[in-house]
Amino acid sequence: MDFKGHLEKSWHLTLQFIVPLIFMTLVMVFASFLTLGILGPVTLAGYMHAVLLLVRDGREPKVQDVFSQMGLFLPLLGFGVVTVIATAIGAMMLILPGILIALGIVYGCLYMMPLMTDRKLPLTDAVKESFSMALKGDPLEHAIVVILFLGISWVGSFVVIGWLFTQPLATVFLVLVYQERISQMPPPSSGDHPIKQKIDSSAN
Repeated sequence: MDFKGHLEKSWHLTLQFIVPLIFMTLVMVFASFLTLGILGPVTLAGYMHAVLLLVRDGREPKVQDVFSQMGLFLPLLGFGVVTVIATAIGAMMLILPGILIALGIVYGCLYMMPLMTDRKLPLTDAVKESFSMALKGDPLEHAIVVILFLGISWVGSFVVIGWLFTQPLATVFLVLVYQERISQMPPPSSGDHPIKQKIDSSAN
């Protein structure tokens, strides 16, 4: 994987669309904060999909894109609750298990949201496919992707408004990697839901 190329392209795209990306980031964070995190997962899904359209089609992100995936509210909320509970249980046992559980979820589910918004996969299928993409090929390479994504996002927390730049940068990087990985998968037939395709193929 061309990490240098992805990072350079992420940097240029982020700078090129920095204003709408910053506004989107602000709206996403405030929406999550004002709803005590309830809208966090679904607004992140809308945020990621807007970045995906930016990377793939050159479409300028819009603030309203943050709320474009509200149809995924319940499954993503449920996933978020399960994640918090699992991490909390691990943390109650010892801090290290909680950290390992959280990292394991990030490692395996890194591509879950773009798979749900881009390929319209249901939650369970998106989780399975994300784990498959994570484990396919070199696991160390995927680990580097996770480290870079989390690291870029984390660096911004050291500066008061740094996250307004690092969050879009990290997301653009992740979507670029997703695009590369998804290009290795066969595209779904137009008009067919992924689940329907599986049923049809098994029937044949």
